[in-house]
Amino acid sequence: MNIKKHIPNLITLINLFCGCVAIVFVSKGDFLMAFYMVCLGIFFDFFDGFFARLFKVAGPLGLQLDSLADMVTSGVVPGYVMYSMFARGGDQLGNQAIVPFLGFIITLGACYRLANFNIDTRQTDSFIGLPTPANAIFIISLQVVLDMYAESSLLVLELLTNQWILLVISLCSAYIMNAEIPLFSLKVKKISFKGNTLQIVFLIVSVLMIVLLQYIAIPLIIVFYVLLSVINNLFLKK
Repeated sequence: MNIKKHIPNLITLINLFCGCVAIVFVSKGDFLMAFYMVCLGIFFDFFDGFFARLFKVAGPLGLQLDSLADMVTSGVVPGYVMYSMFARGGDQLGNQAIVPFLGFIITLGACYRLANFNIDTRQTDSFIGLPTPANAIFIISLQVVLDMYAESSLLVLELLTNQWILLVISLCSAYIMNAEIPLFSLKVKKISFKGNTLQIVFLIVSVLMIVLLQYIAIPLIIVFYVLLSVINNLFLKK
C-alpha cells in the first residue's frame, strides 16, 4: 500500500473538516473562530497540492476532492456569514424572512468558479478572477471587523449593516470570482527585486496595513490585491 498517495487527499479532507467546524461557529455567532478555522482550512488547501507535487501523486481524484472541500470552506462558509450579516443588519430591503438568503449568491459564485477552474488550463501560474479562498477571507473578515469596531466606529456600523451595501458586496463577490481579470501570482520564483516587484510591493504594503489597521486591513488587502492586478494589466497592455 502506497501511503504517500493518500497524504495529499488526507490534507484536503482536513481542509473540509475545518470548513465544517467553521459552519458550526457561524451558527453560534462566533465569527472570529469561524475566520480562524477558514484560514486554517486554506492553509491545508495550499499544502495538499504541494505534497501532491512533491510525492508525484497528483491525479483527478485529488482535483475533485480539492474543489469539493473548497466548496465548503470557501463557498458555503462565506455565504452563510453573509446570510448572517443580512439577518443581523437593517431591513432596508424589506422582507427579513427572505432577504438574508441573498447572502448565498456568494456560494453560487464560488461553486461556478470552482467548477470552471477545474477545466480552465490557463490558471497554472496565476489566476483569472479572484480565488475562492481570498474571497472567503474577504467576506468573513467583514463580519469580524463589524463585531470588533461597530461600537467605536459609526461608519463601520452603517456600512456593514446596510442591506443595500451587503447586496452590492455579494454581487461584486460573485462577479469578481468569475471575471476575466488576470491576477498576478503571489509566488516568488527568484530572490531578487527584478521580476518580483509586484509581489514585494504587495507584501510590504500588506504588512504595513496589518500593523497599522489590524483586522480592518484584511478586507482592504484583498481589495488592494485586485486593484494592483488591474493596474498591472493596464500597464502590460500599453
